[in-house]
Parts: sequence; structure tokens; C-alpha cells
Amino acid sequence: MDVEGSHGRGGTGPAVPSAPPGPPAQRGVGVPPPMPQHTPVAALETWLRTPRHPSGPGIYAYGHVPRPPEEPGRIGDRKLIGGAILALLCGMLVWSLCNDSYLTFWFWPYLWLTPKAWRVAHPGDRLVAFNVTSRMYYALCAALLIVVCGHFGRWREVLRRYVGPLVRKVSTDEPSPQEEAATAASDPVDWPDVRDAGYREVAERLAAEARGGRMNDVDFVRLHRAWRFALAEPRRMEAYADAVLRQGAAAWTHPSGARDLPGRSARHDLYTAQVRIGAAADSDRNPYLYRGAGMALDPALLGTSLLAVGPPGSGKTRHIVRPVVESLCLQALAGTAAVVAVGSAGADLGPAEAFDVVIAPGDPSCGYDLDLYGGATDADEAAALLAAALLDGFEGPDADPRRAATALSQVLGPYRAAHGRFPSVTELRELLEGGAAAIAALREALDAAGEHGWVRELAARERQSGRRGDVGELLADRIALLDRPAFAGFFDVTGRSKPFALNSLEHPLRVRIDLPERGHAEASRMLARLLLAQFTAAATARRDRSLFACLVLDDATHTVTADAVRALQRLRSAHAGAVLSLRSLDDVPEALRSALLGAAGCRIALSGVTTWDGRRFAEAWGTTWVEESDVTRTPDFSGGFLKRTVRGIRRVFTGEAVTTESVTVRRVERERWSASDLANAVPRGHAVASLTTVAGDSSPPVLIDLTA
Repeated sequence: MDVEGSHGRGGTGPAVPSAPPGPPAQRGVGVPPPMPQHTPVAALETWLRTPRHPSGPGIYAYGHVPRPPEEPGRIGDRKLIGGAILALLCGMLVWSLCNDSYLTFWFWPYLWLTPKAWRVAHPGDRLVAFNVTSRMYYALCAALLIVVCGHFGRWREVLRRYVGPLVRKVSTDEPSPQEEAATAASDPVDWPDVRDAGYREVAERLAAEARGGRMNDVDFVRLHRAWRFALAEPRRMEAYADAVLRQGAAAWTHPSGARDLPGRSARHDLYTAQVRIGAAADSDRNPYLYRGAGMALDPALLGTSLLAVGPPGSGKTRHIVRPVVESLCLQALAGTAAVVAVGSAGADLGPAEAFDVVIAPGDPSCGYDLDLYGGATDADEAAALLAAALLDGFEGPDADPRRAATALSQVLGPYRAAHGRFPSVTELRELLEGGAAAIAALREALDAAGEHGWVRELAARERQSGRRGDVGELLADRIALLDRPAFAGFFDVTGRSKPFALNSLEHPLRVRIDLPERGHAEASRMLARLLLAQFTAAATARRDRSLFACLVLDDATHTVTADAVRALQRLRSAHAGAVLSLRSLDDVPEALRSALLGAAGCRIALSGVTTWDGRRFAEAWGTTWVEESDVTRTPDFSGGFLKRTVRGIRRVFTGEAVTTESVTVRRVERERWSASDLANAVPRGHAVASLTTVAGDSSPPVLIDLTA
């Protein structure tokens, strides 16, 4: 939810320390209750007091009203109300006829059961017994008529469906004084947990900031996270109180000083870290509990990684990637996430002001550089990362990543031992090509540095270079894609600049990387593979995993390798995830397509996918049991001579034979969504998504209207 609040640079309080991620509601604790108000409230107060009902994976919990339990035999509203009115009219008609002076037969049982003396009047007698018993019999007959009409008119169902909710709503609109006091004590606007800890003045300052419009949703989540960290380490509670009393809602801000993003384009609920991407269609194809509900993504889902497949123009970037990036940037400002968004130059991933670091290789005006080795200090680790990036998986069995990593380590290890750093792009290319001058210079540098043990590694590389099938030549050709004039000044290793490395994911960073897709498509894909390999290595190696780390690849074409698929599965336990967007599964090696769908816990097929892609999704989503009806029509030969004659005359005039129908209902196993349905039955602007949480909860495929 977009909430008004203060913007711009706040106080320069200390950086937010590490803490468990997310506010209480994100951990399933303490859903804020609604609170009656008699005065206008600010947007933040309304946002905090709105109830949240997480009914299932992917359902947007903010303001969600769960559907009542499913009733397969539920009678339609029109039929129910019509039947009730008809029963009422019939009952009134019967009652009026029974009370007519000419139709008093309903009174005969009373005459048979009562003494005649009760009905014989003497002078001065009031016939008390007759009057009392007749009125009792009269009421009994009226009650019996009401019961009969109510049964046939289903009045009980009418009362339960329409009158009961109105009564409950009226009863809850006016809470008792005790309920008002209990609700006021738990009002999140008043920061009851801070107040209960004995910091009443701090709680009053925070409540005043919220009611005065000086606090937004990012501030609330950030300060709440800092407070929970202070509770975990009581020695920091005084520092927290001092910062809040001095700076108010601007305390503990993000190191950039930003407290919000410019121009939010999606609906966010930072209390649950959800971003709304659409609404589930009210269709029989969807599960009952999802029909009409808002659909959202959050770290609990992205932690299983997300794969979105759809042709250009299907809305992958606009409806999925951009909202996810925006949500993660907001969470980074709140100190709960770190995001790296990778896309082609010009991709709509958000304005530059929404990020802390914007890297654009090939753009001379860019003020940031990229570390080609991902901040690695070990030669074998750097070689493995580079090998995964330089080979795209489509080059056949000769491009063995293990051989490539060995060849790279035979160069990177000696060079780092001799110079204290890894080689530049040009130097690495010359060494992989086996240039005599480059190898001789490196051998001399090793001798000068006294690193004689690395000479053996260099000699092994020198013996292999030039042989037929040497992987070094292939690696040199691939690295040559980065040794271009357009990239001059980038990937610096000499220390003149401090390039960004993906081993910085322990900080709440917002990074956008614009790849030069237009003029250097192959180099861009190689850099995307490098970033994916570096991210998975850095995310799983983090010591502090309190921040949710996410890599978003707006175009993952030719970036998925066997190592990347295995690494995606390890991200779930590292409190990290990846979002991969593909135009088609054909952009992934055929041997990895099923493995990729299995590694991604969240799968989205957008409108326009091909039947070949749809078949892969259909296999991943499996089958379900459904009821199938078979109608059999056979000629009707029943009846006597007259009936057969009438049927014959009817056939002469209509030209159709009279038939009888028999319906057979059976349970059969069918695909949840077939390849044909995914290719032809998904409307424009829609998608079919299955979502899985880190805890293992999953949803069946849901048809989502991304424009709702």
C-alpha cells in the first residue's frame, strides 16, 4: 500500500544492525486488529489497523475477506429467494382459505377432541375453557403451517445467508467498553510493545509521528525491526530510545538517507512484505478459495525462486519483474532485504533514484564498476565462477566446466601470487591464448616474488595451450567479448576504482545493472551468467542471513547452466532467491528445462506461450481427479401403437428421431492445465501461476488477471 509520509534525507543515525527479517505479521504473529475510530485517521493508521488474513500461498492478505466454506450443493440466490417467496404466498393463501366462513374443516379436529359442554353457552357463562383452548389450537395450526411453508421454502437458509451477516455486522459495529479498551491497548499505532517495555516516552513520540503524518510504512517497518533487534540485545535499547527521541521517524534510516521510493507503481503491504500482481479470476478453473482474491508475491515465495515464461509483450516486466524489484527496494530501505536487478539498458526496472548503485558496462558516464571476480580472493573460487559464465551450456560436451575451471585456475593462481591481484580482462585473454611473452613475464614475476610453487601450475597451462581441443582457446575467445573498446575502463583490477562485488549482500543494498544488450548481446548474456553464478555463491556463503537477498534477471536468455540449476535449489535454505524471466524455455538447454522447472518453486506461464512450453508446465503441474459426464442418446422405441405413431408423425415433420438420454458421471484423472489450454485458453493480460513457500506450502495452478 502506498502511504503518504516524509521523504528525503533524514537523520544520520547509526546503520541498522543485523536482525531477524520482517515485522511480526511476516512471521505469522500479531495481525493488527481493526479499531473503531470517531475522528479521521491518517493513511498510515488505516494501513496499520486494516486486518490481514493470509488464507493461502500467494493471496494478498491486506484487507482480504476469506471466502466462506465451499458448498458444492449451494442453491443459487435467485432460486432460493424465489422459492421462499412462493412458499410464503402459498402459506398465506392456505391460511386465508382456512379462515373463510365456508371452509372451516381445519377446525373439525378441535371439535372432535373437546367436550360439547365447552361450547354450550348458558346465561352468564363466558365459555372460558372454549376461548382458551380454541386460541391455543389456533396458534398450533398457525405454527404448523409456518413450519411446513418454512421447510419447503428453505426459510432457515434464507435467514442464515442474508439475515445472519447483518445481525453480526450490527453487533460488531458497536463494541462494548471492555472491547474498546482491549482494542486500544493493542493498537499498533500506539506501539504497545515499546510501551510495555517501559519506554512510554518513546512510544508516545512514535505514535505522534504516525498520527502527524511524519511516518510512512517504510519508517514503521524499519523502526519495528530495529526495536526487535534492540530487544534481542538489551544493551542497545537505550541507543534506540535516544535515536527515536532525537530524530523521530527519521531514526535508523537506510545509509542512503532515503525513506521512500519515487513514484511507486504497484500496491505494496510492507507489513507482510507483499506486492500485489493481480487478482485470481473468478473462474471454475481456479480453486474455490482463490477465486476473486488478490494475488501477491513476498520473500516467503521468492525464497523458492520464481520462473516466469512468456513471449515479448505478455507483461513479464510490467506486471511481475517491476513490482518485485520495487517491493524489494522498499524492503531494503526498511533494512530487511538486498536486491540486485539485472536487465538490458532501457528495461523498465525503476528509476535510477530508486537504487543505491547503478552499473552500466559500456556506458562511459556510469560512475560504478563491476568486479569481474565477484570479490573472491581464492583462485579456485574465482575460476569456477568465471567458468560458469564463459560457457553458455549450448556449446556441446567439449565445453566441460570442470576443464574450464582447471585451465582458469592454472592462470589465476600464479598471477595472484605474483601480483597480489587477479589479471585484467586483457591480461587474462593473453594468458589463456598461451602467448609466450605473457607467460614469460608471469614466470619472471613469480621468481621475483619468490612464489616458485606456482611455476608448476603455469607450466601445465603452457603445455596444454596450443593442443587440439584445448579449452583455453575457447575461454580466450569468450573473454575477448569483454576485451572491447566499448568496455575500456570497466572491470578494473588495479585499484584505481572500487568495483561493486556481489559478496556485499550482507548489507541492505539496492543495485541495478544495465547490460548492453543492443550492441553486445553475447557479452551481455555472459555477464548475466557471471552475475547469476556470483550471486548464488555469495548468497549461500553469507554468515549473516538476516536479510533476504534476491537476484532479478529480467531476461535470463542463455544464462541457465547445470551449475546454476543446482545453485538455485540451495538458495532456499540461505534466505535468498532468484527471479528468472524467459521468453521461451527454448532459451534453456533441453536437458535442463525440466530440471529448471523443478528447481523453481514458483512457476508462471503468461499468455501466449507455445504448446511446447505449455507441455513442460503441464508435466510440472501434474494431474488431478475431476468428474466427467458422458451423455448417451439412443432411439426411443418404447410405448404402444399410438405413442409410436405420434413419434413417427413428429419425425416426418421435424426430420429428427425421438431419442432418450442417459448420463454417466465418473471420476477421471486429467491434467490441471493442458498444453493446449496454456497456449490457447489463457486470455491476454493473464497468467497461470503455481506458488510454493519456503515452508513447503503450495498452491495449485491459479489463473491470474495481471491487469486487475
